[in-house]
Amino acid sequence: MSRVAFVPPPAGYTIRHLASHAERAEVVRLQDDTWGAGFSERIPAAMLLVGPKLGGISAGAFDASGRMVGFVFGLTGLRDGVLTHWSDMLAVRPEAQGQRLGEALKHWQRAECQRMGVQVMHWTFDPFVARNAHLNLNLLGAGVHQFVPDMYGVDTGSHIHGPLGTDRFVASWAVSSEPTALPGDPAMVEGVAVVAGPQGSCLSAEEALPEAERVAVRIPTDYHHLLDHDLAQARVWRLAARRAFLHYLSTGYRVSAFVPSRTSDATYLLTRST
Repeated sequence: MSRVAFVPPPAGYTIRHLASHAERAEVVRLQDDTWGAGFSERIPAAMLLVGPKLGGISAGAFDASGRMVGFVFGLTGLRDGVLTHWSDMLAVRPEAQGQRLGEALKHWQRAECQRMGVQVMHWTFDPFVARNAHLNLNLLGAGVHQFVPDMYGVDTGSHIHGPLGTDRFVASWAVSSEPTALPGDPAMVEGVAVVAGPQGSCLSAEEALPEAERVAVRIPTDYHHLLDHDLAQARVWRLAARRAFLHYLSTGYRVSAFVPSRTSDATYLLTRST
């Protein structure tokens, strides 16, 4: 595993705390544009105002013209006696994507947390969205802390989340120490038993999950495409992975690698802890 270097905002962009009600209202509009107007988990402007008064972070990314093109929001508090920041929401407008601005927002947020004495950051991500898994695990160096089925309910009203529930990984990112990225070497999953994946290569619900030292859970490279074009197959993938994550992560296994792919399925490697 390699240490993660700080990622600054790209040239021409600035990240700073929100400074006005107009900017907080723009964050609400950005949420609508990203997750849809029917999104039930939208953060209102009042919470964007109040959160930072108690250690939270409400910040925006602005281009050279001063237009907001991204934001990040989170809350700070005690979790099991440890000062912790929960990074609840982040979005970047499509025209500003592909420049590592999402990474820069996370690193800026982490630096603010260091200033406050926070020891760890948490957030959630959908295990089935491969590009987010690659960002969180391989680029930012977060780890998988927990798997929670339907963390935000069955349907948030967002077209991005879809109708198949909101299973989530809870990520854990070191603040008081330097994070290290998970490896993404395809050789690590060669020959490893696939316990969940596409139809025809995963175990049926009636078969017992093997107790090997290492197992692989495969996910589609583009889950949102599958949601839009083959909902039944997306459900098969998701239920198989849910079963595997629930079983293995509750019996002493950890996510030890994530292998992305542009041409085939992406893969999580789960390894028994020693």
